[in-house]
Amino acid sequence: MSGRRDFLSMPAPENYVAGLGRGATGFTTRSDLGPAREGPSEEQMKEMLAKRAAQLGHTAPSAYGAVEKKEEDEEEDRFQDPDNEVGLFSSGMNYDQDDDEADRIYQDVDEKMDKRRRARREAREKKEREEYERNNPKIQQQFADLKRALGSVSEEEWAALPEVGDMTGKAKRAREARQNSMRSYAVPDSVLSAAAQQGQLETSISTDSSDGTMTNFASIGAAQKSALQVRLDSAAKSTPGSQTAVSGTSTSVDPRGYITALEKNSMNGETPVEDVNRARVLLESAVKTNVHNGPGYVALARLERIAGKMATAKKVIQKGCEMCPRSVVVWEEAISLNRDNMHNAKIIAAAGIKQNPKAIKLWIAAIDLEQTVAARKKVTRQALDHNPQSVELWKILINDTEEIENVRMLFAKATDTVKLSEELWISYARVSEPQHAQQILNAARKAIPTSWAIWVQACRLQEQLGKTELCDKIMERAVKALIKENAMPKREEWITQAEICEEEGAVKTASSIIKATVGWGLDQDDDRRDVWLQDSKDSVARGRFETARAILEHAVSVFPVSTTVWHALADLAKRHGTPETVLPTLERAVTACPKSESLWLLYAREMWNAGRPADARTVLGRSFNELPGNENLYVRAVEFEVDAGEFDQARRFLAIARESAATDRIFMKSAVLERQLGELDTALDLVNRGLNTWPSSWKLHAMKGQIYEQQGKLKEAQEAFSVGTRAAPKAPILYILLSRIQEKSGIVVKARSTLDRGRQQNPKNPDLLCEAVRLERRAGNTNMAQKLMAVALQECPHSGLLWSEKIMHLEGRTQRKPRALEAIKKVENDAQLFVVVARIFWSERRLEKAHTWFTKAIVLDPDYGDGWVWYWKFLEMHGTEEKKLEVLSRCAAAEPRHGEVWQGVSKDPRFARKSVEEVLREAARRAE
Repeated sequence: MSGRRDFLSMPAPENYVAGLGRGATGFTTRSDLGPAREGPSEEQMKEMLAKRAAQLGHTAPSAYGAVEKKEEDEEEDRFQDPDNEVGLFSSGMNYDQDDDEADRIYQDVDEKMDKRRRARREAREKKEREEYERNNPKIQQQFADLKRALGSVSEEEWAALPEVGDMTGKAKRAREARQNSMRSYAVPDSVLSAAAQQGQLETSISTDSSDGTMTNFASIGAAQKSALQVRLDSAAKSTPGSQTAVSGTSTSVDPRGYITALEKNSMNGETPVEDVNRARVLLESAVKTNVHNGPGYVALARLERIAGKMATAKKVIQKGCEMCPRSVVVWEEAISLNRDNMHNAKIIAAAGIKQNPKAIKLWIAAIDLEQTVAARKKVTRQALDHNPQSVELWKILINDTEEIENVRMLFAKATDTVKLSEELWISYARVSEPQHAQQILNAARKAIPTSWAIWVQACRLQEQLGKTELCDKIMERAVKALIKENAMPKREEWITQAEICEEEGAVKTASSIIKATVGWGLDQDDDRRDVWLQDSKDSVARGRFETARAILEHAVSVFPVSTTVWHALADLAKRHGTPETVLPTLERAVTACPKSESLWLLYAREMWNAGRPADARTVLGRSFNELPGNENLYVRAVEFEVDAGEFDQARRFLAIARESAATDRIFMKSAVLERQLGELDTALDLVNRGLNTWPSSWKLHAMKGQIYEQQGKLKEAQEAFSVGTRAAPKAPILYILLSRIQEKSGIVVKARSTLDRGRQQNPKNPDLLCEAVRLERRAGNTNMAQKLMAVALQECPHSGLLWSEKIMHLEGRTQRKPRALEAIKKVENDAQLFVVVARIFWSERRLEKAHTWFTKAIVLDPDYGDGWVWYWKFLEMHGTEEKKLEVLSRCAAAEPRHGEVWQGVSKDPRFARKSVEEVLREAARRAE
């Protein structure tokens, strides 16, 4: 046995502290009677660590706060407070006027720079905030799809939902019920006594229940009565007109609001008797508690009227008049309740006015009681004697006067008495002669120098007189005067006023207002052009086209070389004007911006549409002088000549273009024209010439293959498309055309390989993925098509083309609607999906829903031709002639260019020069 002593009986090492290795330094618990022992001091720690290091043969560590010794020559003053200036800056220099001016200049510069960067900074912050909200959606947004799905839950499913209380703790309650059923209790004496007296009858209730075994019903009834009395007393002590909260319950009653609710229910015959009785108790208590509470009497009287007790209501309101003679609402209610007896109502009105001679509402009520105009005037004049400053009373008196001279005299008296009423001054000017109206408005401006409405009325007066040249000057003076008085309204308020003037027919006034005020509050460094463009869009959305035109005219005067503003003005004139306004606008535009290709093209097109082909050719000639060798101008000239049937002239233009502005597009247009005219060999020769210069032009390769296909040479067409895929590997359409040729030749395996090669060169391309799915579907491989569609949606989850293909061709009828809802959640605002949803509703014979979704599709993307095609096909079966004509006109105005079905017809050489209506009808016939 070892001679080593027991560990627990060994003495502790020197300087040992229990728990020191774990960081413990002593602590105090609730059971301690005194403070715990403190840990070792810093000197003890250093000594112990040094001793331990010596035993191990190491150097002493610098732990536990031990730091290396500072250099003796180190200056401690280097860590001084920088705000405590000493030395060079301790001289206490004075802060003079130059310093103040310098600080102000620096502050102005900082504010100017901040204002210049504000728009970009706010745009950047808005973009960052939107990005953050998109990456970190709120819980409400995360559950939006689930909430939307609740709309499809039927009433039967709602009714079948169990209550939360029925499901919570069900197992626990069942277990407790089983345990309780297994328990046994001793039967008390009270139960035995009740069983012995079971056959006896007792007609009285005993009030003494000293033993505690019998229920004291008398005391319960007394307690309920006391509780009800406490509630009523609390309601009576509440502040009149405020909500009455009853202690211990969830009842809160606003007397006036409660009576209003009762009135609404009484109109529908739904007022319950319990509510009336309950409200009566509360209001009677409130009136008794505060006998001078006027609204309380009014509420109680209205309650009695709702209950059908008119006599009681009149008594209540009569008492209210006696107790609250200064309450105007009480007298008004009294007059209203006694309208069945006009004599009594007049007496009550006279009494109320005697008590409240300054109450305008009582005077108006008294005026309404009179039956003749003379009597109304008499009462009104008496009211004006007591209230000469009341605009309402003056208006009533003037409205009751028929003679125009008397009306003018009354207006003169009214404006002299109430000098600060804009309404009276403006109305006075309107009923006066023009010359006198000018004097009236001048006097009004002196009386109310801060009124902008008077300046607007003066401008409208000049417009009515035909002096439109003075409108701009008047508004310029108005702006200066209002700025001087610090009463200049905001720019948005001026735009609203201009729209009101336009609505009332004062178009020139509206234009003058815009011209003088639309730039108010905007600095030259701000994005004024974008602001004015947005203002014009807002006015157009509200149907105020003249105001929008005035805004754009002002923008054009400030930015005369901005093609964006000119395009906006021309578009407004085109959509909401006439050719007489569009063409002069475009003439001004090309004169101001002669180097703008888009303006020249638009001008020539509108000239052609106006039925002036010679002038359109003249415009194009002018454009050639300004923009020599421009490709788009030559193309537009060719289009005009083709539309006019001048094919030889079109060929000459194209020949000139191939010499002076040779591009692959010019060669393509030349080949297209020859192909449309049936000259396939010439078209093929032009395509080959173009490919010699631009071998990577995928459009030329595509046209070459299509020409061979049109000639019936499938092998040559396949070779042309194959060469095109090697020359332009990033053109998905070439792979699609090549696969279709191979499929037509019966080589499905090779077509599948071609599409796979195209997907490798163009990853995540929805067109190639959709064509691969369609290839398998046409071959009858539905399972493979399903697998490819799943892969395609993983690569392109936001493709409306893929979702449309899946919903219409790879889903059963019962699953189409759920898949469509899922697709719309994934792809927001896609016209192709909207058309799919409309077709689903159409197949279910829900025609209104289908019509709504078709309308959404063409409004969202009017350039999507397939939306118009399916809508027209729908209208051919279920639409009216008026609706068909409307859709045809809208489609012609939109001029759609995209869509599989639409492009299949519009690019067919046989429909090259067909109208939009003919293309639409043919496309609807082909759609399936």
